[in-house]
Amino acid sequence: MSHDVTPSTDSPFRSEPTARDQAPQFVLPLVVRMEKAAPPARTDALETAARAVLVLLSDERSVGDGEWAEVVRDWQDARIRKVVRRARGAEWRRAEALPGITVTGKAAEVRVFPPVPLDGWPKELAKLQVSGTDLDDPEPPAAADASAPVLWLSPDLDMSAGKAMAQAGHGAQLAWWELSAEERAAWRDAGFPLAVRTASPGRWAELTASGLPLVRDAGFTEIAPGSCTVVADHPALR
Repeated sequence: MSHDVTPSTDSPFRSEPTARDQAPQFVLPLVVRMEKAAPPARTDALETAARAVLVLLSDERSVGDGEWAEVVRDWQDARIRKVVRRARGAEWRRAEALPGITVTGKAAEVRVFPPVPLDGWPKELAKLQVSGTDLDDPEPPAAADASAPVLWLSPDLDMSAGKAMAQAGHGAQLAWWELSAEERAAWRDAGFPLAVRTASPGRWAELTASGLPLVRDAGFTEIAPGSCTVVADHPALR
């Protein structure tokens, strides 16, 4: 099983120039609601972002002849980019008015939109800030349920919450690609249960050598190109 899902020379996340770079480039916008008085917990935001990606990929508008299907295909044929921005108050209400899907976690709210051209963001989203998505967990998250999918973050990288949300989304997408139609349907019907946790160094070494889907970041922001960020540990892929 390939770590990169697509062949390693043509991964949607790798930094080496490939045919993917010749295609028109798109980005998947994700907006996290961050009200001043009640920002979400970090892990809740990461898990909600990952679920939002899966909800969009499985939505009837994204497949077959759906209204978003062509742009979703174009996005997946190029580099798989995701950008997380933050909104509150009137900004959030304007974002909610655009076509998309809002996914709610324990308290986190993340709205995912169909992909847009890299330089063609809707003005309501283009104005939103990327930086400043710094979130904390008020208490350490509980141990992950080993019977459910876990997106393991690298213990070696210091990522902002926004960057980590995008990486968790990448990991969920790689797992989705590797599942059979029946496995996808079962995950969807269950409401896309998943956990996002940071692996211990020893566990990370095992995971990156396991053959499970592994995200190698292209290094556009924050971290070095080729950095291994997430391993997608879905029970059906073990």
